[in-house]
Amino acid sequence: LHALGRRKPGALVYISTSGVYGDCGGDWVSETRPVAPVNGRAVRRVDAERQLRTWGETQGVQVTILRAPGIYAAERMPLERLRRGLPLLRPEEDIYTNHIHAEDLGRAGVAALERGGGGRTYNAADDSDITMGSWFGKLAEAFALPQPPRVSRAEAEKVLPPVQLSFMRESRRLDNTRLKRELRLRLRYPTVDSGIAAALEKNPCSG
Repeated sequence: LHALGRRKPGALVYISTSGVYGDCGGDWVSETRPVAPVNGRAVRRVDAERQLRTWGETQGVQVTILRAPGIYAAERMPLERLRRGLPLLRPEEDIYTNHIHAEDLGRAGVAALERGGGGRTYNAADDSDITMGSWFGKLAEAFALPQPPRVSRAEAEKVLPPVQLSFMRESRRLDNTRLKRELRLRLRYPTVDSGIAAALEKNPCSG
């Protein structure tokens, strides 16, 4: 922020994380929901959001925040997880996850610079309504990889590394209405199905 102050921009877009909401028990989450971060990464993002808003207000800079979930692209698919055979939670204990194609996130950033409101926050997610198991199941089928084994949450706690477990402790579904209505963003990859199809078309042998 000190460096920015020497050459003040007219607008700034900060890409934060949807992890600032914490675990929402699978509920639909809009930007009005209070933040409740549960890990260090999300806590730092909440602090960064706060500092940037304050800086924007005092400096007269339009600061817009995009809260992004799992970012993916043709070259950024979590296929290695499938190859390693890491387990997922059983369907009855599964969590909801959220996604955004890297290209759409970039376009959201441009839209925010052009049409975002000062201090405004947007959930930068696609339209998918999907669990983690369904996401990896679709990837496994598309790229001809083994379907991941399913275990109970108690078993997962014993065999998965801490980073993997941290993502499996939070469940939410992001409402992107504000993104599409205010920023007028038309997603090129509205669901993970369209993103996976595009990745296969680009590199059919990536599995």
